[in-house]
Amino acid sequence: MYSYYWNDWYSGWGWILWFGFLILVFSSIGNWGYSYRAHQKYGTLPRREALDILNERYARGEINREEFGNMKSDLSSEKISNDK
Repeated sequence: MYSYYWNDWYSGWGWILWFGFLILVFSSIGNWGYSYRAHQKYGTLPRREALDILNERYARGEINREEFGNMKSDLSSEKISNDK
């Protein structure tokens, strides 16, 4: 006896189409997740350290050589005291 529920979509080539559709859905979800994580990781600005900011200020001419040397020695002494 033939049931109308079991038409061509559920027998023969119909199963291949359903599996293809499921593979397409899962691969799309995986691709979205990968691209979301990649953009989240590389979309943020890099962290700037105090010495980098000091070098930029000296390069722009905001501070002179003496101030640069004093500030640099202060930063290096703080780093040494924090490491201990």
